[in-house]
Amino acid sequence: GPLQLFGRDIAEQLDTLVERADRDPGVRAVVITGAHPERFVSHAEVRWLQEGGAAVPSVGRRGASAIARTARAADRAHLGGALARTPLGPAVDLERVHRTFLRMNSSGVVYVAALNGSALGLGAEFAWAHDLRVMADGDFFIGQPEILLGIMPGGGGTQRLTRLVGTHRSLVAILEGKPFTPAEALASGAVDDVVPQDEVVARAIELAEHFGRRSKASVAAIKRAVYFGGSMSLTEGLHAERAEFLSRVLSKDGQELMLDYMSTTEVNGELPLYTPGVYAESLADGSVPGVSTRDAVNH
Repeated sequence: GPLQLFGRDIAEQLDTLVERADRDPGVRAVVITGAHPERFVSHAEVRWLQEGGAAVPSVGRRGASAIARTARAADRAHLGGALARTPLGPAVDLERVHRTFLRMNSSGVVYVAALNGSALGLGAEFAWAHDLRVMADGDFFIGQPEILLGIMPGGGGTQRLTRLVGTHRSLVAILEGKPFTPAEALASGAVDDVVPQDEVVARAIELAEHFGRRSKASVAAIKRAVYFGGSMSLTEGLHAERAEFLSRVLSKDGQELMLDYMSTTEVNGELPLYTPGVYAESLADGSVPGVSTRDAVNH
């Protein structure tokens, strides 16, 4: 809509997009930007939140936890549609948003947010769910203002922003409700680059093309290990990494790439990544030169 709000319709469209991108081996990266000239996503559609909250009797934290667990079970059992018009509907909607964002985090597709303007609340949380973020320079902002409405972030802000900028900085920002300027977002690690507004999409596409040259299966394995293993204990995280590593080492394309690397070493008498210029070329191409990419980058 003209106000660039994130509502149920956008949530459903995003879920469909992520599912299709995940299943299509030809899709390596996705760039998402806002249709509003100065906003990426304004924030959640407040009516969606308010009406959803009004449909459910006030409950304490324990009761809310039970509702969230029930909504997750219903979503996994594909009962969300049947519950849409019931008091559980809002919780199911929230569960779907979280499921979609988590799917972005476990996908072999690299998601790049082209922040052509400001993003607050669920708009910021949507940006945090991307792998990379490019923000427009200027009088724009990004952050979590929910406390100013008497609520709190519900789309992942307390978790993803904390992982991006650190516990204390995230806590203070969310408690105050004050957003980051582009310069502050860049300095804190909340975004990866800040460029003039008319260059945002081009820069995001550049990053998408760069990271999209890498093996889709390896991208997925690395993202799962970092996003999910990184929040586990060290022992559990290392186990998650070992499992992902072994899956790639045992894969057909992983074996081919390593054999070719060894063959190139024998032929040239030097390790390819220590040959002048080869590392830079590898970074640009997504694989070590001389290695067959016919199948490797498609798995």
